[in-house]
Amino acid sequence: MSLAPLLNAPFAIQLHAFAAMGAFALGILQFVAPKGTLPHRTVGWIWAGLMLVVAISSFWITGDSVRLAGPFSPIHLLSILVLFMLPAALLFAHRHKVSAHSKTMTGLFIGALIIAGLFTFVPGRIMHTVAFGS
Repeated sequence: MSLAPLLNAPFAIQLHAFAAMGAFALGILQFVAPKGTLPHRTVGWIWAGLMLVVAISSFWITGDSVRLAGPFSPIHLLSILVLFMLPAALLFAHRHKVSAHSKTMTGLFIGALIIAGLFTFVPGRIMHTVAFGS
C-alpha cells in the first residue's frame, strides 16, 4: 500500500479522495456516538461540509470512459443526488424529524461513501493502485 499514486494525482482527485476518507471516518464515528448531543451536531456539520466537497469536487474528475453527458459519467448523478439530499437531511434535523434525518444520512453514507467508494477500487483506478499496488 502506498499513497504515492494519490499524491501524484491531480488536485481535484486528491481533494475528492481525502474529503471522502475524512467523511467516511467521521460517518463511522457518528454511527457509534450518542445522537442529539453537541458533539454529534458539530461532527455532523463537519461531515456535511466534507460531503459537499466530495460531491462538488467530483465535477472536476472526468476521466471515466463511460460518458453520460459531455465529460460526465453516471457516477456524477450521485453527486447531484448528494447536493439535493444533504440539505434535505439537515432540514429534517432542524425540524426534529429524527427518523427522516437518520434514514437520509444513512442512505448518503451507504450510497455515496460505501457503494461509490467500492467502485474506486476497480483495477485501473487510482485507489486500486493505492491499496493493492500496480
